[in-house]
Amino acid sequence: MSKSSHSFRILLAEDEASLRDMIALNLELEGYAIQTAVDGKIALEKALSERFDLLILDVMLPLLDGFSLCERIRLENPDVMILFLTARNSSADRVQGLKLGADDYLTKPFNLEELLLRVSGLLRRGLDRKSQQEQRDVFRFDGNTIYFTQFEIHTRTGEKIQPSKREMQLLKLLIERRNEVVSRKQILETVWGYDIIPATRTIDNFILNFRKYFERNPAEPEFIQSVRGVGYRFVLSNER
Repeated sequence: MSKSSHSFRILLAEDEASLRDMIALNLELEGYAIQTAVDGKIALEKALSERFDLLILDVMLPLLDGFSLCERIRLENPDVMILFLTARNSSADRVQGLKLGADDYLTKPFNLEELLLRVSGLLRRGLDRKSQQEQRDVFRFDGNTIYFTQFEIHTRTGEKIQPSKREMQLLKLLIERRNEVVSRKQILETVWGYDIIPATRTIDNFILNFRKYFERNPAEPEFIQSVRGVGYRFVLSNER
């Protein structure tokens, strides 16, 4: 992409200094505003506190790997474009990355021109994605409506609820992984992070709240189900 009047902001998370400097320099020459991070922790802090149009994430980052980083960011920001860079050229890794919310995947070593073309394409897609943001920020089922960015829930009984930020993050994780079992360990790592441990009953209390909000009979939950000894699952067989 040639230099543009639109000031695209890109975060590059790469721990290999020479590669990081080379990529950053070439992106700057294309007219992009670049921030860099040397590990996953720094990348997460920047991604959550600043606005970016594209994140370029190395998979094998120190402190917090690219896959975990992507999943954490997606809970907060469903719109930013994400490109993985990795030395691991397996289809399983590619599928996992895309499943967690990445938009593209480039294997090292790569051709610089190809990287720049991928970046240009992702940024164009990002502009289209933003125009569809409102539709993605709303989830409806069984007469309930969840407004993720407004932190508001409208139940089928007409009640309006304003959940906490953590509560909404957990709900979003379960909904995005609907019909799959999400372990307590994954919930802790994704919603609370790698350096925070909540009280033992916190997750259970959130689940109880969800059942009060959504279930017709909270004692026999249809949607928010427990999987003994593992975690929880949001079950939705039909989009109501």
